[in-house]
Amino acid sequence: MTVHIVTDSSCDLTQEEADRLGITIVPLTIRFGAEEFTDRTELSVEEFYRRLAESPELPETAAPAPGAFEAAFRAAADAGASEVVCVNLSSELSATLQSAQAAARAVSDRIAVHVVDSRSITLGLGEQVIAAAEAARDERSAAEIVAMVQDMSTRTHIIGALDTLENLKKGGRIGNAQALLGNLLSIKPLIDASTGKVEEAGKARTRKKALQWLADRLLAEPAVERLCVCHGMAPDLDEFLQLIAARYPRESLRIGVIGAVIGTHAGPRVMGVTWQQPPGAR
Repeated sequence: MTVHIVTDSSCDLTQEEADRLGITIVPLTIRFGAEEFTDRTELSVEEFYRRLAESPELPETAAPAPGAFEAAFRAAADAGASEVVCVNLSSELSATLQSAQAAARAVSDRIAVHVVDSRSITLGLGEQVIAAAEAARDERSAAEIVAMVQDMSTRTHIIGALDTLENLKKGGRIGNAQALLGNLLSIKPLIDASTGKVEEAGKARTRKKALQWLADRLLAEPAVERLCVCHGMAPDLDEFLQLIAARYPRESLRIGVIGAVIGTHAGPRVMGVTWQQPPGAR
């Protein structure tokens, strides 16, 4: 493999998937007050959600320093890679891509690094990374891989239903009174991150209606590719899967847990769906 694939920990791929395809994952940092953790290595997904439930303050995320990406790029060169393609979470949501670009410039005399904006998060990003790694395994050139991922980025959709307003309240996005009223009314914010930034897609009055909205939105698509269901340790995952099972049975899609980077902002029990719109179906 002459082209090496690098990404960041918001991709929510398992370490087994990354290892199987030779993907390097550069971790972001998660802070709970004065405590700082390296995502995935010092803070597991399970521990993150436990802390999230107990913490009175919203945790914070920090992009990797350019040096972390630089180390990954130099390691790829040392391992014999001729070029690197680095696919990162949306530049609208994090400075991670800028860190990767700075690192790419720092190693330009050693190895060519192509940094690509996925315009996505969680498994929307993860599927782009997997496709890139599969193409690298098949000896596609860096230019071909970059073009493929850029095309995928325009066809990646991601929608979600938040289960609680607490993270929005803790993060200062809404006031205490608004959050209290929303919780009393069981309001569940619906979001669409398909453009690379998080936009409000509506509100549901109950969790059941929020999950039905997700299912209806997905089922309204004539066809999808690389379908994923991602969730923040949601106890009603099976109920949602049943809503889409007639067309998309469990074995036909990827199911993943949303990690600390996105979970910090989306909160526990978030339910999301990501897919690729087939080429030519725009």
